[in-house]
Amino acid sequence: MKLNKILLSAALVASAASAYAQEEVTEFVFNPHWYVQGQFGAQETLGESSFGHLLSPNAQVTVGYNFNPYIGARLAVNAWRSKGAEKVSMAGPEFYSCDDHWQWYYVAPTVDAVVNLTNVFGGYNPTRLVDVNLLAGVGVNVGFDNKEAIACNDRYFVGTGKGYQELGNLWDGTKARFVGQFGADINFNINKNWAVGLELMANVLPDGYNSKIGENADWYFNGLVGVKYTFGDKFTKRTRVIEAPAPVERIIERIVEVPAAPVVQQPVVEKKEAVQQQKTLKKDIFFRISTTTIVKAEMAKVAEVAEFMKANPETKVVVTGYADKGTGTMAINLRLSMQRAQAVANALKTKYGIAADRITVKSMGEAEDQPYSDPVDNRVAICVVK
Repeated sequence: MKLNKILLSAALVASAASAYAQEEVTEFVFNPHWYVQGQFGAQETLGESSFGHLLSPNAQVTVGYNFNPYIGARLAVNAWRSKGAEKVSMAGPEFYSCDDHWQWYYVAPTVDAVVNLTNVFGGYNPTRLVDVNLLAGVGVNVGFDNKEAIACNDRYFVGTGKGYQELGNLWDGTKARFVGQFGADINFNINKNWAVGLELMANVLPDGYNSKIGENADWYFNGLVGVKYTFGDKFTKRTRVIEAPAPVERIIERIVEVPAAPVVQQPVVEKKEAVQQQKTLKKDIFFRISTTTIVKAEMAKVAEVAEFMKANPETKVVVTGYADKGTGTMAINLRLSMQRAQAVANALKTKYGIAADRITVKSMGEAEDQPYSDPVDNRVAICVVK
């Protein structure tokens, strides 16, 4: 009768332990995707005038593609108007002074690199409200309809006999120039497809864009607001069940010790001896995408490594970190894999008291010989105890 109760208790404990040993983890898997963006705002051209005097309307249409959570590219077509100014004055009886300005039109297609700073520093999380991106690129600025600058030059500088210097870089027709730009944007995600945002960009061109000769390059600055639409799903959800080691054997062992029945106790003694003879152990500590935090179920595996090392004081552990090479850059993955291995090593030292000289940390990053065929499972730190 006692034996039946013992076996029934052990079965109940094992069932409960199995339930405890499973933890469902929901992960966001990034999907490469296209997007379009329309923006309107204003441009301030740098020139010899007070701020706001050279303010013009501005517009931009963008088509972009995000390769992974961190890096993207876009083709942006920025256009509308720019302005220039010249201070004109003459001393003497016919004193005359004005801050004359002129405007012209342009179209500037550029190719830009996009770096998602929020994901780089905070890890991938598509449910965030806000994303901040760093933008930089090159292109061509095609200016046209510069007739106001020509008229200003004729009015004040040509044939007046007043000795003014002509606009030294006056141009007519259509003029193409190299343009470089850099800046940032901030997007507020309304839902999985729509976002609204603000963009600030600085643009630099060779001297002469404003028809004048200067000692420096010419600049204009754009401030834009607009809407952004993403095609398809930016991400998919994936639920994984992570197995954690459960202390079933110890619980059964304590129950069995109560009746002290030799027939039940004998296999347990043999198993203890077998465990003591085992001198190696391997445990895989899995991580969520772009994180280095050890979740509860995986921390149980770290505890098992520590207990094994305490039971075998001559052993040492090598902790090797990996990252999914399908996500992020090589530099990011190398850093991420090292941080994962270091997180496991720190837990062994600070939480479980394993000496530092018994722990070796390695980082494999996105090495070709990744341990698993499923990319998600390569977000792992592998512990090998010998």
